[in-house]
Amino acid sequence: MDWQQQLKYRYATATMLEKLIAINVVMLILMYLSRTIGFLMQINTDFFVEWLVFPKEIGEFIIKPWTIITYAFMHSGFFHILFNMIILYFSGQIFLTFFSPKRLLNYYILGAISGALIYMLSYNLFPAFSSVGESYLIGASASVMAVLVGIATQVPNYSVRLILIGNVKLWWIAVFFVGLDVAQIPLGNAGGHLAHIGGALIGYTYTQQLTKGNDIGRFVTTSFDYLSDLMSSKSKPKMKTVYKNKAKKAKSNAKKKSSTSTVNRTEKQKSVDEILDMLRKSGYDSLTKEEKDFLFDAGKDI
Repeated sequence: MDWQQQLKYRYATATMLEKLIAINVVMLILMYLSRTIGFLMQINTDFFVEWLVFPKEIGEFIIKPWTIITYAFMHSGFFHILFNMIILYFSGQIFLTFFSPKRLLNYYILGAISGALIYMLSYNLFPAFSSVGESYLIGASASVMAVLVGIATQVPNYSVRLILIGNVKLWWIAVFFVGLDVAQIPLGNAGGHLAHIGGALIGYTYTQQLTKGNDIGRFVTTSFDYLSDLMSSKSKPKMKTVYKNKAKKAKSNAKKKSSTSTVNRTEKQKSVDEILDMLRKSGYDSLTKEEKDFLFDAGKDI
């Protein structure tokens, strides 16, 4: 197996959390490489970053609509990405205990979109930014805040052990980071902190809507699934002809399986809701090992 096959295998077997972190790291490496090439060749390679970061000007965004997502995979430097990826990793691990990997992607992308829109609206509405020239949004912070606040809203009493501090409830951590962003708006990087708050707002809203049975991020999964199917359709063999009686039989079996599956999912969801109620009231440590295992397995299908 050569290095290309190994790389494809690693990516295929990686979790959604690992893939998100890997994409962020690769984009940072590409940014550094472009700058190095630009320096050595004495040419301008800033276009690589400029075409991926999110602008505050509406007209420029219309020309580069993809930037509402791509900026969330870009970072200004090593410590910028390090801080974001540490928070994403630990909050993402907890997130995947209660939600599916695809839902993690939903939160990440919605956080990016919400953060970008709040950033743009703020720069075009608030008088404090009237004299600001060119400005661009870069970094995964809004997406990370969406994941952190989203899972903190789902299991606020989940206990996290921090070095030198001890056990801290998850919602305390989320409130701390949101409060820090609010307090830092007048001190510098106001647009970035406003974008973080936008990510936090969508994280809270998304989880609240899920408890009501509304998946406001479903379009993200649908869009990525469509693109994935579109890209792989060329390599798929053509459909074979199936006899009519076999098709009817398969359809009948599918209906039976669907009915049974619906009942099982309803019972499973009821058990999950009961355990989540216990979590909100008494915290994660109050659950038995069987309940924790059941919740972990159920989270993969939610």
